[in-house]
Parts: sequence; structure tokens; C-alpha cells
Amino acid sequence: MLVFLAIALGGGLLIGTVTAPGPWYQQLEKPAFNPPAWVFGPVWTFLYVLIGIAGARVWARDLRSPSRLWLAQMGLNFLWSPLFFSAHRPDLALLIIVLLLIAIVLFVGATWRRDRASALLFLPYLAWIAFATALNFAIWRLNG
Repeated sequence: MLVFLAIALGGGLLIGTVTAPGPWYQQLEKPAFNPPAWVFGPVWTFLYVLIGIAGARVWARDLRSPSRLWLAQMGLNFLWSPLFFSAHRPDLALLIIVLLLIAIVLFVGATWRRDRASALLFLPYLAWIAFATALNFAIWRLNG
């Protein structure tokens, strides 16, 4: 469990620190539904804990397909921030977040019958990434 929490939470915190929004992001036009900056830290901390627990559960149960999907979504998750905030590419970040959304949906589907708790742990993450996808799309359209 600790390994998966370290990967999800530690990796997320590291990437969030290295790719923190800066002046480029501040000057972007944002949609009315853009949350205040202080929301992101607590939400992501909570989500990374849930993601880590779900990863540990599927790994411990030797569920191969969900384990691969967990690794895929983690890679896509960690790729999004550098593309969006560091490379200043909301267009490419949008592609990545759509793939991330698909990976999360596939993970929920793959675990729904075999490990319902892991599927349920991913539902808040699914909701947040669906919202983040809409936000990414809106920022791309407003600034493209």
C-alpha cells in the first residue's frame, strides 16, 4: 500500500511542484467555471490517495488488466502537467487528458465486478478528470 501511495501521492506532488502554474497560466483567459487556485491542491491530494489505494488493491489481487490500466492512467496523469504548464501546449494536454479519461473509464469497467471497491475509489477521480477535460478544452478554445 505504501509503495502505491508513494507513487501516486509522491509523484503527483513532485510533478505539481516542478510544473507549478506560473505567469503564462496566470495570463490565460479562463472560463467562468475555472475553480480558484487553492482548490487544486486539496483535491489532488485526496484523489492521489484514492488512486494509490486502488492501485495497491488491484496489484495485491493480481488483476493484470486493471494493473496495466492503473499504470497507464498514472503515466498519462503525470504527463499532462508538463505538457500544459511547462510546454504551454493545452492542445496536446487536451489529447492526453482525453486518453486519461478513457483509461480511467476502462479501469472502472475492468474492476467493477472483480474489485468493486477499487472501481468506486476511482469514481471521484473520474468526475474530476471529466471536469478537468472540459476546463482544458475551454482554455484551449479561449486562447487558441
